[in-house]
Amino acid sequence: MTAVILTVTLNASVDKLYRIETLRPGAVMRVKSVHNTAGGKGLNVSRVAALLGEPVRALGFVGGHTGALFESLLKDAGIEPCFTRIAAETRCCINICEEERRGSTELLEPGNPVRPDEIEAFLQDFDRHLPAAGAVVLSGSLPRGVPVNFYAELVRRAHAAQKTVLVDASGEAAVQALRAGPDFIKPNADEIRQLLGQEISGTQQALSAARQLQRGGVACAAVSLGRDGVVVSGGEGDLIGHTPDVAVVNTVGCGDSMVAAFAVGMVRGLPAEEQVRLAVAVSTANALTEETGSFRREDLAELLPRIRVEHAPG
Repeated sequence: MTAVILTVTLNASVDKLYRIETLRPGAVMRVKSVHNTAGGKGLNVSRVAALLGEPVRALGFVGGHTGALFESLLKDAGIEPCFTRIAAETRCCINICEEERRGSTELLEPGNPVRPDEIEAFLQDFDRHLPAAGAVVLSGSLPRGVPVNFYAELVRRAHAAQKTVLVDASGEAAVQALRAGPDFIKPNADEIRQLLGQEISGTQQALSAARQLQRGGVACAAVSLGRDGVVVSGGEGDLIGHTPDVAVVNTVGCGDSMVAAFAVGMVRGLPAEEQVRLAVAVSTANALTEETGSFRREDLAELLPRIRVEHAPG
């Protein structure tokens, strides 16, 4: 049986993109168009992994009429929805995109509380799907009611089943998950501040932070630097992936795209250097599209040979 990539999105949402001319606070605005997407960091990972050709099962919490809409939005994405139903309504998040000023305003609902019995039902679902997993990706924030050490618990369960676990989270949930020793994490500069209490600026400081995380028990730490690429510290040494110069359209979802590519690279058994090359290329390809957590195959094919990966000195 082909192994699947198991993604976990505990605080899922229906993301609504509203396109307007200009946002005028206090005025009645008419929206030019609306685009609904199954949202959450784990869903961006899911879409990109599916686009790369890997089978994906998406887990998490969904509820109510919005939850039904959420699941319907996944049917054409090549993703198998395996969500745990809860009583509370799935949240919505709104991105108001102003065409005139080329800016956007985001309104993010917090998500409704999850009950203890619903958490237990999710854990049963998670354990049931683990045997089919080639890799497990835990992404995003925790809804209210879910304990802050929940990702750490999922890491331990996945490791007990001898599965590779990737974590992309922030705040105390990430700190707790780190203590469980995940196989991969991808913090950015803000998250390094939360995890290590230090500021980073530039490749060398990022590399030092990645090495510190790796020595702390993470098998592979990738610190993303946006336009400056990514630095990776892992079992095959320290690597730097350089992002080519492109005309950026949308940076939202680039980090999630990078995590998806690393998960795909691990499932396929690619060498570390090729994992980094694929991750940088996919992340850059995402930046060339308006859609979040997506890329065009022709962009990826053009970018892959342009990605430069080098071994870090020292």
